[in-house]
Amino acid sequence: MESIVSELEGTLLRNKDPFSYFMLVAFEASGLIRFALLLLFWPIIKLLDACGKPDIGLKLAIFLATAGVPMSEIESVARAVLPKFYYDDIDLDAWKVFNLCDKRVVVTKMPTVMVEWFVKEHLGADGVIGTEIAVSQFGFATGLVRSGGFGSSVIDRVATMFNDQQPSLGLARCHLDSPFLSMCKEQVNAPYIIKDQKQSLLQETRPVPVIFHDGRLVKQPTPSTALLILIWIPIGVVLAIIRIAIGAMLPMWAIPYMACVFGCKVIVKGVPPPPPTGSNSGVLFVCTHRTLMDPVVLSTVLQRSIPAVTYSVSRLSEILSPIPTVRLTRIRHVDAQKIKEELSKGDLVVCPEGTTCREPFLLRFSALFAELTDMIVPVAMNYRVGFFHATTAKGWKGLDPIFFFMNPRPVYEVTFLNQLPAEATCSSGKSPYDVANYVQRILAATLGFECTNYTRKDKYKVLAGNDGLVSYTTVMDRVQKMGKTVRKVMGTFKPFVFS
Repeated sequence: MESIVSELEGTLLRNKDPFSYFMLVAFEASGLIRFALLLLFWPIIKLLDACGKPDIGLKLAIFLATAGVPMSEIESVARAVLPKFYYDDIDLDAWKVFNLCDKRVVVTKMPTVMVEWFVKEHLGADGVIGTEIAVSQFGFATGLVRSGGFGSSVIDRVATMFNDQQPSLGLARCHLDSPFLSMCKEQVNAPYIIKDQKQSLLQETRPVPVIFHDGRLVKQPTPSTALLILIWIPIGVVLAIIRIAIGAMLPMWAIPYMACVFGCKVIVKGVPPPPPTGSNSGVLFVCTHRTLMDPVVLSTVLQRSIPAVTYSVSRLSEILSPIPTVRLTRIRHVDAQKIKEELSKGDLVVCPEGTTCREPFLLRFSALFAELTDMIVPVAMNYRVGFFHATTAKGWKGLDPIFFFMNPRPVYEVTFLNQLPAEATCSSGKSPYDVANYVQRILAATLGFECTNYTRKDKYKVLAGNDGLVSYTTVMDRVQKMGKTVRKVMGTFKPFVFS
């Protein structure tokens, strides 16, 4: 059985400088102040590196990014945010060599907690050797690195992981920077070439893609990009407020003309259907779900207000929404009745994926919409932003529209497909699932996306550690729940109060 030990930075990942990943942890796990503080110390970290003290610079970066942050938050960022940025930086040639072996171990300078999920789930590694962050008894990172994370200790940890046997291959960019190479039977440096013709059959394989990811930043925060983001944020907040205010005050038909003035762009393809007449029931627009803005943009394009069914939209988003919203409960017969009632009044927008997906994949479509009407118009929605994502799984969803409009030039693409013919609907005897799958396929083909069987539940398990269900309770229920929580906390402190 062949085994391999590979360096992460500069080998499996093209970039050898992990600073931008610490910036991501600082921004997503702590906030803007820590993000700015870490950027302020970047010249000092680079100076230490230039002076031959890279380990001290790395320890300083780890301390600034993690000190005082709950380990649970760091783990959440490592699971939901970092994999997307790691994946975009993968050196495929190096990974293909790494993937050929049976036992695969990754060595990294970064804390193990920051990379373990990614290298095991997406690169297929069996083990990780990285630095370990000291944790307080209350579950907070101290920012200090425990001994055993640098230099010769790495060789000892590699030897322990392989039971003092030599690994078959060592993969790294430079022998001097990677002391573990000396204990490997064969050393492979760039360019990473597979000589065996049989092994070359595996060249088409790729790492497991990142379908779900969270976090607000679109671009990897290198020092220059991070500085640009910090400068833009106050400008972006003002711009977002202006854009939202204008959208709320203007009539729907005027919004497309003013959007161009304030840097927004909507690209429309296909021919939308005409408004419903009094004798006909409404059309059901079945849209791909990219952001919270999908139904709003659709109404803007059609220049009339069309209600949209929602599930977990925040109350603030509902208040700010320029179109009516119909809140669903995930109780099938209740939701079906609500949708039927709305269709009897006119057009309606539904996003059967049930949640947003940022990557070029479509989640499984709920078949409920296909049971309720044969007047189905598929609409392919897509968007492009520069700085900030307009969706979140763990964050406050009420900020989604604000982050969308904070981008300098947000672009939306709306493609209307032809209304489904009668033979493609349930009226011809097709099952609702066949209709839903057909609509998913034609929308994916239009956008160049890939269909999946993933659901909202799968997304939230990865990103938030829950099933994504929203409990609908009264105000009194919430007060009682809060009271129970307070009593539980006070019970924890009771021994100290009366001691």
